Amino acid sequence: MSNSQTTSHILMIRPVNFGFNEQTAGSNAFQNRNVSQQKVQDNALKEFDNLVNILQENGVEVIVVDDTPEPHTPDSIFPNNWVSFHDDGNVFLYPMMAENRRLERREDIIMDLEDEFKIKHVIDLSRFEHEHKFLEGTGSMVLDRENKIAYACISPRTDKDVLDLFCLQSGYRPVLFHAVDQGGMDIYHTNVLMCIGSQFAVICLDSITDEDEKNSVTAVLKLTHKDIIAISFTQMNQFAGNMLELKNKSGDSLLVMSQNAYQSLDEGQKTTLEKHCKLLYADINTIENNGGGSARCMIAEVHLPPIN
Repeated sequence: MSNSQTTSHILMIRPVNFGFNEQTAGSNAFQNRNVSQQKVQDNALKEFDNLVNILQENGVEVIVVDDTPEPHTPDSIFPNNWVSFHDDGNVFLYPMMAENRRLERREDIIMDLEDEFKIKHVIDLSRFEHEHKFLEGTGSMVLDRENKIAYACISPRTDKDVLDLFCLQSGYRPVLFHAVDQGGMDIYHTNVLMCIGSQFAVICLDSITDEDEKNSVTAVLKLTHKDIIAISFTQMNQFAGNMLELKNKSGDSLLVMSQNAYQSLDEGQKTTLEKHCKLLYADINTIENNGGGSARCMIAEVHLPPIN
């Protein structure tokens, strides 16, 4: 079976109680508390619905699932951390660092997907939470699905042992490195600093301070024929690393990002990316500020084989 980097089927979770999560703020330097909780939820809902509309207008099949009021899950808008769906029919569930994020894992969502898609196995790695070892899905790992490579920067939320088990069970090869922000703090998720497309890679190479690690990451990207687009710390802080390539029903490539990410790119970077994809962006400022995640975090790609 050929593995495709992109899919036109995605899952997104519509928030009911989105807000600043105290339990994740310690390891996520991108979170900022600013306005009242109710206003945050109202604004986040508008931003969410607008992004869904933009994706649907561009031919992406968006499966929207409403979050539930109970239990309270302020980060449920970021489903890519608890689940990933693969084209061999496997579904992985992941160990999450924040206790209130563990409540986001929902069996009913996976069961509903079985109406449309073939699910072979659900592989549950969440038992590692008992050992305080975490791997937060395609936040912790940036997957090159075509070449079966899992890029991961080690952090409090990304443990090597869990990554090795994921790779063993999925047939991926790990490419491990360390990455820090300008303040020297571990970058909490790999998908903040890099995005892998079918023909390109967007990456903040400055965040990988160990030269050997930087060289090995770059070598693998070149070996897999990725057009490397380097972004700065400033651009990374505007979530320019947190992009995701999708395709629409016609098979056209789309690159989804936030308005902040788009505006941070220079003309040369935009031109290079536009050779590969149509660029789509939306204002998700409230979600970025309070949640510390951006467009890529909001999307769980459904690579499962369709029933028909």
